[in-house]
Amino acid sequence: MKLWRTILRLLPSQNHKDEYELLPETSLHESRPRGRRRAHGCFRFFSLRRIILLLAFIPILLVVGVLLSGIPPTYNDIRGYEAKLPQNNLTALDVADPRLYLRFPGHLWGHGLNNVLQEAILMGYLAHLSGRVYVFEDYTWSHSPLPYTLYDFALRSTRIPLNAFIAGPLAGGPYPAPDEDAVHKRAVSAAFYEKACPRSAVHMVSSVGAPTEAEGSALLEWWVKRLSDAHGARCVEVDSSEQPVFDRFLFGSPRLLSLLPGLNASPILGAFAWSPLVHSAVARNFAVLQPTDPAALYPPARPLALADSRNSHTSSVSDPQHILTGLVAVHLRRGDYKRHCPRLAEWGAGYMGVNTYPALPDRFVIPTNTTPQETEAHYLQHCLPSPSQLAERLHAVRTDHAARHPGSSPLNRVYILTNAWGWFVNSVRSELVKDGWVEVWASADIMLDSAQAGVGMAVDMRIAEGAEVFLGNGFSSLTSNIVMLRLARGLEPWSNRFL
Repeated sequence: MKLWRTILRLLPSQNHKDEYELLPETSLHESRPRGRRRAHGCFRFFSLRRIILLLAFIPILLVVGVLLSGIPPTYNDIRGYEAKLPQNNLTALDVADPRLYLRFPGHLWGHGLNNVLQEAILMGYLAHLSGRVYVFEDYTWSHSPLPYTLYDFALRSTRIPLNAFIAGPLAGGPYPAPDEDAVHKRAVSAAFYEKACPRSAVHMVSSVGAPTEAEGSALLEWWVKRLSDAHGARCVEVDSSEQPVFDRFLFGSPRLLSLLPGLNASPILGAFAWSPLVHSAVARNFAVLQPTDPAALYPPARPLALADSRNSHTSSVSDPQHILTGLVAVHLRRGDYKRHCPRLAEWGAGYMGVNTYPALPDRFVIPTNTTPQETEAHYLQHCLPSPSQLAERLHAVRTDHAARHPGSSPLNRVYILTNAWGWFVNSVRSELVKDGWVEVWASADIMLDSAQAGVGMAVDMRIAEGAEVFLGNGFSSLTSNIVMLRLARGLEPWSNRFL
């Protein structure tokens, strides 16, 4: 309020004395018709000087609006933490460094967290298979030299250290036993790598010729062979300027499934962990999540066996102590999906690769012999459901779960991972409460400080990973990453459902 009062004081007052001096003495009530007086007054109010002043204030108001949205945190403390990891010790460079490094300078940037994360997981896995130290990068939204960029009329960090989102071997954390003390195997930061490997020492390996349309396992085997040809080089970088190492078609295809068994058994996924910052946000909202056991706020030690599709009908929750009992996490994406979902119908697209895992109960059938309108309606029901469609789907999921787990506590609470406007969330909440759900929470309802809010998507994902049931969007990389993590924990495949 004080800000607006200050701005109003800067604008010319309607009682400015110059305006009174310019009024003619003949401006009496009877000297000019009322309509003409009003038109004349309006014209004088929008004088050239006032218009110029108002136009001059527009940039100021825009800047004020952006600043009021908040200044993102710098995460300098987390960047300092990364620099102090033992494998990033610069003094160790004074002696011969026996480590073999692998960096992907053409890594994905300017995309959402989950597109970047799924690529990083495979890159870290490739480094592990090739016997090289993975070089992890910042989550990069922009290559601007400034710390912030403008996006959606708000400031956004151009770079966020990876350890703000995740921990574990992929982000330089220790390997699981028996290699927990093997510092020489741990991933290093890009900042350390650039000091350890001057440009003159870097050996480039091109991605041209990689069989990108092959099965995922065959593609990895090809890359391991290609990197083995550079066995004499200490610092290897992959040049993917002409061809991505792992393109989006791999992640959107069942070809990815051949990688899951080995990936889950590796430290990259087997010892994957969310960052302490993410865990602190989850713990802060224990009153919303209502764990029956505080251990449910934290995941169990990994690795756990990937659920076997042959035994999926007898699989059960492997670690009930670490499950948020009674909670269904729902991924309900809106925003850009209002355009994206109809395009999926035009393309005849299927679910993301992980979401076609054979043990999962829900399958998406691409319509045939239907009109374009019918096809689009089918896609929207599974990609962009209305509040009533979502309520109907959740009702069916609750019924299925009760039938599979007779005598167990019912599903009665919903947490919605969403970027939807508040009015839409409220309409969804109303539909679900009418259908008997006791509590309905959404992303905007949990309490986060500024640093936690900057990694809010990871907080949502950790909650979804720990929910008793997850209802996801099969077309989404966020959903596929959550499903992959839940399967890696050994959670019942039937606990992963799709809209």
